[in-house]
Amino acid sequence: MVKAHGIPMIAERDPSFPFITISPQCPEDSFWNAEQDGLMALVDEIIANYNVDPDRIYLTGLSMGGYGTWHLAAEYPGRFAAIAPICGGGNPNRVHELIGTPTWAFHGAKDDIVPIAESKKMVDALRENGGNVSFTIYPESNHDSWTETYNNPELYSWFLGHSLMLRK
Repeated sequence: MVKAHGIPMIAERDPSFPFITISPQCPEDSFWNAEQDGLMALVDEIIANYNVDPDRIYLTGLSMGGYGTWHLAAEYPGRFAAIAPICGGGNPNRVHELIGTPTWAFHGAKDDIVPIAESKKMVDALRENGGNVSFTIYPESNHDSWTETYNNPELYSWFLGHSLMLRK
């Protein structure tokens, strides 16, 4: 299912895509649970077995994956060089964990699946706490705000402009 949208689709079509991409699918009728899903164990396994720069690990996801992006980044602060949640939300009481993580959130203004308020509350809370966050709203987009986001080369340049080493 994940190859139908976003980065997995782009990576499959473009062999020169400059990132190693891990794209887990949240099990149907459930939510991400960072403590139980083994997502960081998967990331650690990839780091151990592939040529990965641990200072340049980026996190992004769409819809349920947008929620997972906010959640995983808060659960493991300092592990990701930058995050880009798309049409998701999270717990604004956890944004203190994200203050040092560059964040670029995206959402369609006409989203009828995940209300834009979900992203807005996270962005507002992060801004109020001094976080480094940008927010792009697509005025005419519904739930599919990921196609425009992932087709934008600026996202990848933005990712590559961030490194944990640069924050140390």
